[in-house]
Amino acid sequence: MLLAIDTSAGTSVAVVDLERGIIAELGTDDTMRHAEVVGRLIADCLAAAGVTVGHLSAVAGGMGPGPFTGLRVGIAAARVFALGAGKPFVPIVSHDAIAFGRYRAGHAGGLVVVTDARRREVNWSAYSGADAVGLPIRIDPPGVAKPAVLQEPDWAHAGLPRFDAATVSAGELGLVAELSWAHQRAFAADEALYLRSPDVTMSTGPKRVS
Repeated sequence: MLLAIDTSAGTSVAVVDLERGIIAELGTDDTMRHAEVVGRLIADCLAAAGVTVGHLSAVAGGMGPGPFTGLRVGIAAARVFALGAGKPFVPIVSHDAIAFGRYRAGHAGGLVVVTDARRREVNWSAYSGADAVGLPIRIDPPGVAKPAVLQEPDWAHAGLPRFDAATVSAGELGLVAELSWAHQRAFAADEALYLRSPDVTMSTGPKRVS
Protein backbone atom coordinates (compact mmCIF):
# COMPACT_ATOMS: atom_id res chain seq x y z
CA MET A 1 0.00 0.00 0.00
CA LEU A 2 1.38 3.38 -1.05
CA LEU A 3 0.83 7.03 -0.32
CA ALA A 4 1.16 8.94 -3.59
CA ILE A 5 1.68 12.71 -3.95
CA ASP A 6 1.82 14.86 -7.08
CA THR A 7 1.94 18.65 -7.40
CA SER A 8 3.08 19.00 -11.00
CA ALA A 9 -0.39 20.30 -11.97
CA GLY A 10 -2.60 21.16 -9.01
CA THR A 11 -2.19 19.04 -5.87
CA SER A 12 -3.27 15.41 -5.62
CA VAL A 13 -2.81 12.86 -2.83
CA ALA A 14 -3.94 9.23 -2.82
CA VAL A 15 -3.65 5.95 -0.97
CA VAL A 16 -3.44 3.00 -3.36
CA ASP A 17 -2.97 -0.73 -3.19
CA LEU A 18 -2.09 -3.15 -5.98
CA GLU A 19 -5.06 -5.40 -5.24
CA ARG A 20 -7.60 -2.84 -4.00
CA GLY A 21 -6.75 -0.09 -6.47
CA ILE A 22 -7.28 3.55 -5.48
CA ILE A 23 -8.54 3.44 -1.89
CA ALA A 24 -8.81 7.20 -1.38
CA GLU A 25 -7.85 10.25 -3.42
CA LEU A 26 -8.15 13.96 -2.66
CA GLY A 27 -6.93 16.98 -4.57
CA THR A 28 -7.36 20.47 -5.90
CA ASP A 29 -6.67 21.94 -9.32
CA ASP A 30 -5.41 25.18 -7.71
CA THR A 31 -1.91 25.72 -9.11
CA MET A 32 -0.89 28.41 -6.61
CA ARG A 33 -1.44 26.91 -3.13
CA HIS A 34 0.47 23.61 -3.16
CA ALA A 35 2.38 24.29 0.05
CA GLU A 36 -0.77 25.43 1.87
CA VAL A 37 -2.90 22.39 1.04
CA VAL A 38 -0.59 19.39 0.65
CA GLY A 39 -0.21 18.66 4.39
CA ARG A 40 -3.96 18.76 5.00
CA LEU A 41 -4.65 16.60 1.95
CA ILE A 42 -2.18 13.96 3.18
CA ALA A 43 -3.82 13.81 6.61
CA ASP A 44 -7.35 13.79 5.19
CA CYS A 45 -6.51 11.15 2.59
CA LEU A 46 -5.02 8.78 5.16
CA ALA A 47 -8.10 9.30 7.32
CA ALA A 48 -10.46 8.71 4.38
CA ALA A 49 -8.60 5.50 3.53
CA GLY A 50 -8.72 4.38 7.15
CA VAL A 51 -5.03 3.58 7.23
CA THR A 52 -2.12 4.63 9.39
CA VAL A 53 1.47 5.33 8.41
CA GLY A 54 2.35 1.83 9.55
CA HIS A 55 0.17 0.31 6.84
CA LEU A 56 2.20 1.99 4.09
CA SER A 57 5.03 0.23 2.29
CA ALA A 58 6.36 3.29 0.43
CA VAL A 59 5.66 6.86 -0.68
CA ALA A 60 5.43 7.66 -4.40
CA GLY A 61 6.23 11.15 -5.63
CA GLY A 62 5.45 12.71 -9.00
CA MET A 63 8.70 14.04 -10.49
CA GLY A 64 7.07 16.11 -13.23
CA PRO A 65 7.56 17.61 -15.68
CA GLY A 66 6.00 20.68 -14.17
CA PRO A 67 6.56 24.30 -13.14
CA PHE A 68 9.44 24.67 -10.70
CA THR A 69 7.77 25.88 -7.49
CA GLY A 70 4.72 23.63 -7.48
CA LEU A 71 6.67 20.56 -8.52
CA ARG A 72 9.27 20.99 -5.80
CA VAL A 73 6.59 21.28 -3.09
CA GLY A 74 5.20 17.84 -3.83
CA ILE A 75 8.57 16.17 -4.17
CA ALA A 76 9.75 17.69 -0.89
CA ALA A 77 6.53 16.66 0.87
CA ALA A 78 6.82 13.09 -0.39
CA ARG A 79 10.50 12.79 0.51
CA VAL A 80 10.05 14.26 3.99
CA PHE A 81 7.01 12.08 4.70
CA ALA A 82 8.89 8.98 3.54
CA LEU A 83 11.89 9.89 5.68
CA GLY A 84 9.79 10.53 8.76
CA ALA A 85 7.80 7.34 8.25
CA GLY A 86 10.89 5.25 7.56
CA LYS A 87 9.50 4.18 4.17
CA PRO A 88 11.15 4.09 0.72
CA PHE A 89 10.60 7.03 -1.61
CA VAL A 90 9.53 5.96 -5.11
CA PRO A 91 9.96 8.54 -7.94
CA ILE A 92 7.49 8.36 -10.85
CA VAL A 93 7.23 10.53 -13.99
CA SER A 94 3.94 12.44 -13.64
CA HIS A 95 3.12 12.16 -17.35
CA ASP A 96 3.35 8.36 -17.02
CA ALA A 97 0.42 8.53 -14.59
CA ILE A 98 -1.65 10.50 -17.11
CA ALA A 99 -0.80 8.06 -19.90
CA PHE A 100 -1.56 5.11 -17.63
CA GLY A 101 -4.99 6.56 -16.95
CA ARG A 102 -5.70 6.93 -20.67
CA TYR A 103 -4.62 3.37 -21.46
CA ARG A 104 -6.56 2.08 -18.47
CA ALA A 105 -9.64 3.82 -19.88
CA GLY A 106 -9.27 1.98 -23.18
CA HIS A 107 -6.99 4.07 -25.38
CA ALA A 108 -4.75 1.95 -27.61
CA GLY A 109 -1.63 2.83 -29.55
CA GLY A 110 0.43 6.00 -29.61
CA LEU A 111 -0.30 9.01 -27.43
CA VAL A 112 1.15 12.44 -26.67
CA VAL A 113 0.46 13.75 -23.16
CA VAL A 114 0.58 17.54 -22.82
CA THR A 115 0.51 19.71 -19.70
CA ASP A 116 0.94 23.42 -19.05
CA ALA A 117 4.55 24.49 -18.46
CA ARG A 118 3.56 28.16 -17.94
CA ARG A 119 5.11 31.10 -19.79
CA ARG A 120 3.34 30.10 -23.00
CA GLU A 121 5.04 26.71 -23.17
CA VAL A 122 3.87 23.14 -22.74
CA ASN A 123 5.48 19.98 -21.41
CA TRP A 124 4.96 16.85 -23.47
CA SER A 125 5.67 13.13 -23.39
CA ALA A 126 5.15 10.65 -26.23
CA TYR A 127 4.11 7.00 -25.80
CA SER A 128 3.89 4.06 -28.20
CA GLY A 129 1.33 2.15 -26.15
CA ALA A 130 1.00 0.11 -22.96
CA ASP A 131 2.92 -3.03 -22.11
CA ALA A 132 1.51 -6.40 -21.02
CA VAL A 133 0.80 -5.21 -17.47
CA GLY A 134 -0.68 -1.87 -18.53
CA LEU A 135 2.31 0.38 -17.94
CA PRO A 136 2.82 3.09 -20.58
CA ILE A 137 5.82 2.81 -22.90
CA ARG A 138 7.45 6.24 -23.21
CA ILE A 139 9.26 6.82 -26.51
CA ASP A 140 11.48 9.73 -25.45
CA PRO A 141 12.26 11.67 -22.28
CA PRO A 142 9.67 14.40 -21.55
CA GLY A 143 10.19 17.66 -23.44
CA VAL A 144 9.15 21.31 -23.31
CA ALA A 145 8.21 23.46 -26.30
CA LYS A 146 6.08 26.29 -27.59
CA PRO A 147 2.58 24.98 -28.39
CA ALA A 148 3.03 25.75 -32.09
CA VAL A 149 5.95 23.29 -32.30
CA LEU A 150 3.62 20.38 -31.55
CA GLN A 151 1.42 21.46 -34.46
CA GLU A 152 4.21 21.36 -37.03
CA PRO A 153 3.90 18.49 -39.53
CA ASP A 154 7.59 17.60 -39.20
CA TRP A 155 7.54 17.43 -35.38
CA ALA A 156 8.93 14.06 -34.27
CA HIS A 157 5.59 12.84 -32.90
CA ALA A 158 3.22 14.54 -35.33
CA GLY A 159 0.19 12.40 -36.05
CA LEU A 160 -0.07 10.76 -32.63
CA PRO A 161 -3.32 11.42 -30.74
CA ARG A 162 -2.89 14.21 -28.21
CA PHE A 163 -4.29 14.42 -24.69
CA ASP A 164 -4.10 17.73 -22.80
CA ALA A 165 -4.29 17.20 -19.04
CA ALA A 166 -5.04 19.93 -16.50
CA THR A 167 -4.31 17.72 -13.49
CA VAL A 168 -2.39 14.58 -12.54
CA SER A 169 -4.11 11.84 -10.56
CA ALA A 170 -2.06 10.74 -7.57
CA GLY A 171 -4.14 7.57 -7.59
CA GLU A 172 -2.95 6.67 -11.06
CA LEU A 173 0.59 7.72 -10.12
CA GLY A 174 0.44 5.32 -7.18
CA LEU A 175 -0.83 2.49 -9.38
CA VAL A 176 2.08 3.04 -11.78
CA ALA A 177 4.40 2.75 -8.77
CA GLU A 178 2.65 -0.40 -7.49
CA LEU A 179 2.75 -2.11 -10.89
CA SER A 180 6.37 -1.09 -11.47
CA TRP A 181 7.31 -2.48 -8.06
CA ALA A 182 5.36 -5.72 -8.56
CA HIS A 183 6.82 -6.38 -12.00
CA GLN A 184 10.36 -5.18 -11.24
CA ARG A 185 10.27 -2.28 -13.68
CA ALA A 186 12.65 0.65 -13.29
CA PHE A 187 11.42 3.74 -11.46
CA ALA A 188 12.14 7.27 -12.62
CA ALA A 189 15.39 9.05 -11.78
CA ASP A 190 15.24 10.69 -8.37
CA GLU A 191 15.39 14.23 -9.71
CA ALA A 192 12.78 16.81 -10.60
CA LEU A 193 11.85 17.09 -14.28
CA TYR A 194 11.97 20.86 -14.49
CA LEU A 195 12.67 21.18 -18.19
CA ARG A 196 12.83 24.91 -18.81
CA SER A 197 16.23 26.60 -18.94
CA PRO A 198 17.00 28.78 -15.91
CA ASP A 199 15.92 32.42 -16.06
CA VAL A 200 19.27 33.57 -14.68
CA THR A 201 22.56 32.43 -16.18
CA MET A 202 26.19 33.05 -15.28
CA SER A 203 27.97 35.71 -17.27
CA THR A 204 30.61 34.32 -19.60
CA GLY A 205 32.73 37.43 -19.74
CA PRO A 206 34.03 40.26 -17.54
CA LYS A 207 31.52 42.78 -16.31
CA ARG A 208 31.63 46.00 -18.26
CA VAL A 209 32.23 49.10 -16.15
CA SER A 210 31.38 52.52 -17.54
